[in-house]
Amino acid sequence: MEKKIYLDNAATTKTRPEVVEAMLPYFSEVYGNPSSVYEFASQNKKAIDEARTIIADALGSHSSEVYFTASGTEADNWALVATAEAYESKGKHIITSKIEHHAILHTCEYLEKRGFEITYIDVDENGIIKLDQLEKAIRPSTILISVMFANNEIGTIQPIREIGEIAKRHKLLFHTDAVQAFGHEDINVEELGIDMLSASAHKLGGPKGIGFLYIRKGIKIRSFVHGGAQERGRRAGTENVPYIVGFGKAVQMALSTLDERRKKELELREHLVKRVLAEIPFTRLNGHRTNRLTNNVNFSFQFIEGESLLIMLDMQNICASSGSACTSGSLDPSHVLLAIGLPHEIAHGSLRLTLSHENTLEEINYTVDKIKEVVDKLRKMSPLYEDFVRKR
Repeated sequence: MEKKIYLDNAATTKTRPEVVEAMLPYFSEVYGNPSSVYEFASQNKKAIDEARTIIADALGSHSSEVYFTASGTEADNWALVATAEAYESKGKHIITSKIEHHAILHTCEYLEKRGFEITYIDVDENGIIKLDQLEKAIRPSTILISVMFANNEIGTIQPIREIGEIAKRHKLLFHTDAVQAFGHEDINVEELGIDMLSASAHKLGGPKGIGFLYIRKGIKIRSFVHGGAQERGRRAGTENVPYIVGFGKAVQMALSTLDERRKKELELREHLVKRVLAEIPFTRLNGHRTNRLTNNVNFSFQFIEGESLLIMLDMQNICASSGSACTSGSLDPSHVLLAIGLPHEIAHGSLRLTLSHENTLEEINYTVDKIKEVVDKLRKMSPLYEDFVRKR
């Protein structure tokens, strides 16, 4: 197939044409600084307010609780660091999980160097956090629980409502990294007991370089970026008006097509999973079989290296990944796959395919055919596989 088959939508999505169109006027026509007082600039302030309202409505929150950032990573950093600073007089203990995105894990490492204690909760073989262990980990000095909504590598969706209830019961703040889930799952922060939530536009058809942090009213966390009074004094820096407008448009479109997209993605996902598991031996599906993002599939193939698989699929015009795009240069196996109990040698042979509603059944069938060819070729080159077959 000459056409490029893009199956790495967890890394980033194509910016929708309608989003680009909505953004364009704010680069060279309506370009005033929203903080200025004249009418020309007020148009930009109004556009920001409208996008903020769209996002707040999607969350079931108030627009005054949504703060724009440059990325989901910045939002994660802000939630953890600013909470730690604001509440350290109460305690210096934070709870998270072992399968968080590195935007959370590396921020936790930074906080540990500053004297905070972090407890990393285990997950089961499907990647679901162990709630009993989480509750037992709570101490008088605990100030925050941060658990992602859905895992970016294996797609497993966490029991967010139950975590929210635990946090509320113990009077703790609860933050969730919803970068992979926002725009793909129904999220109501009030119903789920979420105090803070991070998201990013480029995971749902919006532009790269814009995210937000939802902060429930009454939470007294500090500013993360200093220097101006933007974002109601909580996040300095001239607002990125075109990208904020694009974010709002992307959310609007994502919500209006949510049911239709999920239905299409689920059909393609199930077809893909059934074919691969039936036709390629010594293969494992990682993550919960059903309680996962509709577009996420993660396989481990025994006796091969995931990097070789990716390179050979790329030669067949198939874009895929072995895990998080943020760690694609690492030679270490995925910390997520190790956390769910996979040995190093199997974790190294992983493949993540993340679909979109624009993918077709023809593309999925072509992809499965090529995976079969490549896996077979790589196994024939593997002395481990040769030895395994001989012993059988």
